[in-house]
Amino acid sequence: MDNDKLAALVVVALLGCMAHTCQASYGYPNPMPPIPSPTPPTAPALTLNYYSYSCPNAEAIVREAVKNATDNNRGIGAGLIRLFFHDCFVRGCDASVLLDATTANPEPEKLGIPNFPSLRGFEVIDAAKAKLEKECGGVVSCADIVAFAGRDASFFLSNGVVDIKMPAGRYDGHVSFANETLRDLPPPFANVTVLEAMFKAKGLDLDDMVTLSGAHTVGISHCSSFADRLPADPSDPTSMEPVLASSLQQKCSRGGDPVVVQDDVTPRDLDKQYYQNVLDRKVLFKSDAALLSPQTLKAVEHNAKNPGKWERKFTDAMVKMGNIEVKTKANGEIRKQCRFVN
Repeated sequence: MDNDKLAALVVVALLGCMAHTCQASYGYPNPMPPIPSPTPPTAPALTLNYYSYSCPNAEAIVREAVKNATDNNRGIGAGLIRLFFHDCFVRGCDASVLLDATTANPEPEKLGIPNFPSLRGFEVIDAAKAKLEKECGGVVSCADIVAFAGRDASFFLSNGVVDIKMPAGRYDGHVSFANETLRDLPPPFANVTVLEAMFKAKGLDLDDMVTLSGAHTVGISHCSSFADRLPADPSDPTSMEPVLASSLQQKCSRGGDPVVVQDDVTPRDLDKQYYQNVLDRKVLFKSDAALLSPQTLKAVEHNAKNPGKWERKFTDAMVKMGNIEVKTKANGEIRKQCRFVN
């Protein structure tokens, strides 16, 4: 399908969503910003063991920080995987998601609707960066720390099954805007056409989208992110499984915006259970249920039924995602503190 036809389908899909005011229940604006055109592919000079001479203990320091965090709270590991995804999808893998608000820029990415207040793991990145600056100041980028942390969280949450060989050499970006998160990050109400277009805009294909969605097998979600799926709709073949929907409706009616686990079967483990949950209609988001669409159903079934298949694909997809719009010395820097530009 060419870009013009795909863009037209995306507009129709988003307009259909607006007609049912689905953004309102998530706190998203109406209308949504247009999906950007696909980013031209780049050839970043990322390599394995990038810091073997300049900072030999760099990767071990990050892994220790992630292990300490996940030993205490495995949910932080899920947050670190999500942090890597949310960084790479907005302005590329450049640690722009880490930048704090300043007088000059009061609304950075981390305050965007898809990120605030749900994004977690910043303190783990800070802990790793502080040790790295003492060990070898000004050498290891925050962007690489985020990538290593996503890798290591995947390793620990999968009990060592997902072992990603993550190349490095990214530089940190200078720019971070909250309003770009709405344009670039797939919303929880997206259908498969919108998901395909948003991943394609980042150089990722439909199978990458299905594969990376499997990270929803760990972590938590605020009830507001799937409120429009409650109660179950018997007339909708992708509606949430009624027993799960009833249980969630009870939990979500307690006031405020409670959180629930995304995978009720193996909530602590990064595994292929997500795909069985999709088939059983025991997933939270509309974007999860969208994988029952004809163009993605076969991949979901294969991932659910073949031990080790999804884990191998996820390993490759994480590396591929880590190459999105990588900054170099020419247009980036090595931050001294991950929350502020130099």
